[in-house]
Amino acid sequence: MPDAHSLLQLIWLASPALPVGGFSYSEGVEAAVEWAGIDSEAKAIEWLSDQLHLSFARGDLALVAQAIPAWRAGDAARIRELNGWVMATRESAEFFLQTEQMGRSFVEWLKLHHDDTAAVFADLPASYPIAFAFAASRTGAPVHDGCLAFAFGWAENMVAAAVKAVPLGQSAGQRILARLANEIPAAVERAMRLGDDERQAFAPLLAVLSARHETQYSRLFRS
Repeated sequence: MPDAHSLLQLIWLASPALPVGGFSYSEGVEAAVEWAGIDSEAKAIEWLSDQLHLSFARGDLALVAQAIPAWRAGDAARIRELNGWVMATRESAEFFLQTEQMGRSFVEWLKLHHDDTAAVFADLPASYPIAFAFAASRTGAPVHDGCLAFAFGWAENMVAAAVKAVPLGQSAGQRILARLANEIPAAVERAMRLGDDERQAFAPLLAVLSARHETQYSRLFRS
């Protein structure tokens, strides 16, 4: 178990209040409301659960599980390789913008807390998962717990997007979050077992919806 300081650091990193802009992205949820029939609590739960297991756990979550130990080992080549994978697997302009903008904002926030941040990222335009993994690696918490925090932060942002876009009430949002929280541990366990050849970001419907969102009428979110 992490000590109190490490645990609080992870809670902080997972907070939607972190000034990195996560609240402004729906990762396809808003487009799914219009074109994939996500019009109820039950359908929102199904959609986000599928996204957790089929896309997030097999892609960014698995990458964070590999990036945290790479940061701790000081393996710059491995970090660049993983960061390049993130950038290369964003299947729409919006998804690329999201990981680039959130990564840049996360690094700027980290400069307030780690004196070497500017030097570490001087020639590395970090994606969001890579920047998060750097921060998680500095907490001293186990990799498993860093992944739990990353996944729960994602879940909170997605539920907030669904509450606004479907729309749903706050109680419905909490029920969805409870369902995702129950499923996150299994998703993390699976993500931590994936190797480079098993990690993937293939989610065709999500990519199509993200591309369609670029011209969606009356959008609330940036993706």
